[in-house]
Amino acid sequence: MEFLDEELQQYAEEHTSPESELLHKINRQTHLNVMRPRMLSGHLQGRLLSMFSHMIRPKQILEVGTYTGYSALCLAEGLQEDGTLHTIDINEELEDTVRGYIKEAGLSESVKYYIGNALEIIPTIDATFDLVFIDADKYNYANYYDLVIDRVRSGGYIIADNVLWSGKVLAKYRKKLDEDTAALLDFNKKVQDDPRVENILLPVRDGLMVARKK
Repeated sequence: MEFLDEELQQYAEEHTSPESELLHKINRQTHLNVMRPRMLSGHLQGRLLSMFSHMIRPKQILEVGTYTGYSALCLAEGLQEDGTLHTIDINEELEDTVRGYIKEAGLSESVKYYIGNALEIIPTIDATFDLVFIDADKYNYANYYDLVIDRVRSGGYIIADNVLWSGKVLAKYRKKLDEDTAALLDFNKKVQDDPRVENILLPVRDGLMVARKK
């Protein structure tokens, strides 16, 4: 489901700062060579993530779900000079490609890239996070949230992607309640009911839940 008229989407992108040459390359190569390219954040959402990062000026970022590295490079744009972005993905087949993009961006010292189960890796990272971006398996969104919430500083942010799930969070757009949709419904309610955060669900692309820890 496209939430925004295609021409309005194009107009929005035309009035948004452009991707860098490297991000444009990642965007294109992902669509040409990688399965499920829709998982890529893309131009508009990528610039929004960069804008968030520049506003927050994080020293420590955690990303759960690297994919081809597009969102990681966007988030890294706002890092403090001595900051670190930790990004985790379970797909080892993309590792060489992603490491190549990180190197090309000149971020080999700033980005720590982990391959494996995020539920096991997150507890091993010795950091207090200023910004967390969750964009991985939907079934574990609530588990990732529980793992990181106490490790996000007061005033820090958790952002979760795909929380509208092509509209299937609304009963009229789903034929049956599949596992991923059920997990996202539970996650959205969990954040909404959590007194530790203030939150807003933005209908950008496939939905971004933005929560600020009090």
